[in-house]
Amino acid sequence: MLVPELRKRVYDANMELPDHGLVKFTWGNVSAIDREQGYIAIKPSGVAYDKLSPENMVVTDLDGNIVEGDLNPSSDLPTHVELYKAWPEIGGIVHTHSTEGVAWAQAGRDIPCYGTTHADTFYGPIPCARALTAEEINGEYEKETGKVIIEEFAKRNLESLAVSGVTVRNHGPFSWGKDEKSAVYNAVVLEEVARMARYTEAVDPQVEEVPQVLKDKHYLRKHGKNAYYGQKGDSH
Repeated sequence: MLVPELRKRVYDANMELPDHGLVKFTWGNVSAIDREQGYIAIKPSGVAYDKLSPENMVVTDLDGNIVEGDLNPSSDLPTHVELYKAWPEIGGIVHTHSTEGVAWAQAGRDIPCYGTTHADTFYGPIPCARALTAEEINGEYEKETGKVIIEEFAKRNLESLAVSGVTVRNHGPFSWGKDEKSAVYNAVVLEEVARMARYTEAVDPQVEEVPQVLKDKHYLRKHGKNAYYGQKGDSH
């Protein structure tokens, strides 16, 4: 069996999604990439979480062609492939239809950075990428979704590991990280700060985003070259 360790990591990461309340039924997936060996492992399409195992994770090459596995990979695989190709620094990707993230996607709004909880993980607003065109939807839909995300980051000059998440208009959130654990962590934080932002606007519809100086302080103390938050070797 190919890449058993990668399969196990991807299985464990997928099982975290229901644990954190990010998925209902089969509405989500995690993948990870082994760039040295040239493989991606991803959740199989439409399989319930209680039926998953490390062995039924689907293994593909870096173009998304199945190399091992009897099941179909997640239908979102082409989106993952586009992101892995565009951003060699990322190692894991999560997609969910989590309630709060989807709400902002359906509204077509960025998730604003209103405080330090958000700024600790995302260096600024979490962007909402544009809606796909009819041609994109009727073409290679999932691949085009990845391209729209990449286009949005290029347009805004964002770094993938500084803002490790996005929502796609009318669709939902994607997140990523240097590995699958970081991607899941970022997916959880995205959902939480989306909820916090909604509550904040309910309390004060005229609220303004956190001042840049505080945004800088909180993001850079955890992620900058002089970061001092946490313990040595701690990812978060």
